[in-house]
Amino acid sequence: MASATAHRAALPLRRDGWPGVRRAWRVELGKLISQLPLRLLAVVCLLAPIAFVVVLNSQSAVPADTLFGRWVHTSGFAIPLVVLGFAGSWGFPVITGLVAGDMFSSEDRHGTWKTLLGRSASRSEVFAGKVLAATTCSLALLVLLTASSLAAGVVGVGTQRLVSLSGTLISPGRCLGLVVASWAIVIMPMLAFISLGVLLSVATRSGIVGVLGPPVTGTIMVLLSLIGGGEVVRTIMVATAFDAWHGLFTEQGYLGPVVQAAAVSAVYVIACLTAAWIILRRRDFAGAPTGIRPGWALPARGVAGAVVVVVVLAVASGVGPTAITSTRVQNAINETFDNLTILQQEELGRQVPAGLSLSSTATCRRHGGGSTPTKGPGDDWVCQITIIEPPPRVDTIDVSYDVRVRPNGCYTTEGPPSFIGQRTLPGTKNLLNPLFQFDGCFDTT
Repeated sequence: MASATAHRAALPLRRDGWPGVRRAWRVELGKLISQLPLRLLAVVCLLAPIAFVVVLNSQSAVPADTLFGRWVHTSGFAIPLVVLGFAGSWGFPVITGLVAGDMFSSEDRHGTWKTLLGRSASRSEVFAGKVLAATTCSLALLVLLTASSLAAGVVGVGTQRLVSLSGTLISPGRCLGLVVASWAIVIMPMLAFISLGVLLSVATRSGIVGVLGPPVTGTIMVLLSLIGGGEVVRTIMVATAFDAWHGLFTEQGYLGPVVQAAAVSAVYVIACLTAAWIILRRRDFAGAPTGIRPGWALPARGVAGAVVVVVVLAVASGVGPTAITSTRVQNAINETFDNLTILQQEELGRQVPAGLSLSSTATCRRHGGGSTPTKGPGDDWVCQITIIEPPPRVDTIDVSYDVRVRPNGCYTTEGPPSFIGQRTLPGTKNLLNPLFQFDGCFDTT
């Protein structure tokens, strides 16, 4: 009874509501802003895209293995999209880990929980204030990186039209809106990783685990989404939500991955924050600080449990139907090839009748003949495109493209130079041949 009374006295459950949370948020935000690692991270978000453009402008090479990477010298709007693709795989989990991973564990490390809760605010107010501060700081860094990437691309390259993932040209005004919308979409998985960082910080009371947990988890999720063709595991990996913006840059446009990303991210946020709050609410801060028991038993159990989960998910990565089918691949490549052929002719200065549509048909399969299934991601796809030349000369031409199809529905093709020409168009000043290699995406939901 005495212990319970002391516990209530040390942790007054004040009912100040939003004013109390707002005070806690201001204090915690001030703590974050004063930290040197966060200030350095802000400098990186500001200067990294500028340095990227400077390096690109000093050489002719392009990051062709990323979406829109081959167009970084052609349109400035490709720059923020390339940066977004890289940040989705590695950058955003690192940002959320550095911001949220040590917010709660730092109080354990410095032994300030009793003072903080007994004198400043209630437990719920501190929890809400810390979560809001971590969210505010993470989103501020996201906005800074967005603005820096967009400004670097527009100033360093220009506001030219951008080739879409369906082979059409997007006007500068529409490009600007789509780029901003794409960066806004990644807010959802970022909130999920913030919540994960909060949970690890509360549960382990270790700043190292809290900071490294989100980027390590994100990397594992990306790898798990690549090793199997099934949709079940890939769908529940919140890291795949960073790719949800791809559908905005296709001719028809699709929002299925965006809806899916929102639902999965919401589940992670609710689950992680609920678990973190339950753990924090049940902790006893009234007695003398005990810290975490020394030894390797607890970390070893945690690592073993994580390994078991990863192994189970890896085994289950092939469970469920695959969204990568020959029909979807054929339809997407056929549409993109037709649009890019017309674009190629226009770039060469040839007159193309308005509304012209090529009579071409793509037939896609995987290498290996009949024993290989015509579905699933992989770099062993081949598509044969049959082109029927328009009158007066009616003839058929076959051209084969090697295709790499990713689990998220995006693909990269490479055609034979003997038919489609070299990387740059003849008679032009380093103008890219759009048919030499091209990327595209299709809906997998």
